[in-house]
Amino acid sequence: MSVRVRFAPSPTGYLHIGSLRTALYNYLFAKHHGGVCILRIEDTDRTRFVEGAIEEQIESLRWAGVVFDEGPHVGGNYGPYVQSERFPLYREYGMKLVASGHAYYAFDTAEELDAMRQRQQNAGIAPKYDRATMRNQYTVGEAETQRLLAEQAPHVIRLKVPLTAEIRFHDEVRGDVVMHGREIDDQILLKSDGFPTYHLANVVDDHLMEITHVIRAEEWLPSTPKHVLLYEAFGWKPPVFAHLPLLLNPDRSKMSKRHGDVMVHDFRGKGYFPDALVNFVAFCGWNPGTEQEMFTLEELCSAFTLERVAKAGAVFDYKKLDWMNGEYLRKKDVAELTSALLPALQERRYPYIEPDYVSSVISLLRERVAFLHDITEFGDYLFGDVLQDVEGSALADLRADDAFVTALRAWRDTVTDEDLADHDRFKGLAEGAAAAGGLKLGKFMKPLRLVITHRDVGADLFPTLKLIGKRRCIERIDSFLS
Repeated sequence: MSVRVRFAPSPTGYLHIGSLRTALYNYLFAKHHGGVCILRIEDTDRTRFVEGAIEEQIESLRWAGVVFDEGPHVGGNYGPYVQSERFPLYREYGMKLVASGHAYYAFDTAEELDAMRQRQQNAGIAPKYDRATMRNQYTVGEAETQRLLAEQAPHVIRLKVPLTAEIRFHDEVRGDVVMHGREIDDQILLKSDGFPTYHLANVVDDHLMEITHVIRAEEWLPSTPKHVLLYEAFGWKPPVFAHLPLLLNPDRSKMSKRHGDVMVHDFRGKGYFPDALVNFVAFCGWNPGTEQEMFTLEELCSAFTLERVAKAGAVFDYKKLDWMNGEYLRKKDVAELTSALLPALQERRYPYIEPDYVSSVISLLRERVAFLHDITEFGDYLFGDVLQDVEGSALADLRADDAFVTALRAWRDTVTDEDLADHDRFKGLAEGAAAAGGLKLGKFMKPLRLVITHRDVGADLFPTLKLIGKRRCIERIDSFLS
């Protein structure tokens, strides 16, 4: 069987990180089986349409490396996979259901439906369309139904759920699922304006596009029995279903902005690498069954199976994501990172940003940060000579420390370019300077870092001062002493 899956976003906002995971799992599953991954735009709810949302979603997916085999693409025609261009098709299939007795006309007003729900609420009954008492073709009769239709009275078409039936299906993640017909609402399939609901359009498109596996979020699990009934009503074989676990905040609530970023463009804007974000998101609900944590997209395609998708919700660990981004930072090609960082350095008008020099700074500092752009702040003393202010009286205290000042003057007066180029010579210089002030080496090196970089932490001091160079080191010491 040739695998065909689809990712079907709605143009109601920017791409959520949970939607990226859904798209990614579909993509990985298709590539693992040598199949096809389709993009389909489900824009039947025009009341929630957000201008530019689809373009942003497609671009965010492209940035993450999720590229589809069929369907719309940025900058081109949207092709055949946009639901708003297929409305006559859905109406045709909706009318087939009415003709076969699997769907029916309903003429209730909004006020009548509100009153029905109020009665049910007062009686402690779960809200559900009451086919036996409301105004539909079964209660008003066939003649009245035809009269109302002839007068173009407002109406919808609803799914006729068999109340005594048990609806069964197998989910690749959840296992066997059973729901009784009396628990399922007579879902609206075609609205009064002729627009289809998600349920009808989804099933019709999945069948016509020959989708073999429907891999989607857990929130659609309660709707699946309705979809199974639609497949049965049309006489179609349903696809294989797999409902993915929720993404959770650290407190195990449903993922929301209250705890951090949730849109892909937020993560992109903060400097996460796309391959790091994809690697992390793949592990939110799935694991390879090995100790390996770092995967390329190709390796994920090879390793991914639905059998290893978890049922339980997956906690989105922002700290783990930061760690993973740092791991990718340390593995990336320095020349690539230099090209990416140079525009930010140029914007800040730093004087020392010759590409080879910037590459050396990145190689030195990337062990200390999780994001490439952090290097512009963390390493500002390497790119420029305007140093950040030191909080408190630390520098003043050092100026008043005669032993340190004596050691610092000895270092300043004897340092050579050769000392900064050779680690052993550098160590000997530092030991001699410390001894001149009667200090142990450790009591000299940390204050030396503070004087020259205005930071009390950083990369190893030898390569740091080697990059800064003798001239700038002496200028900063003179500034401190004066």
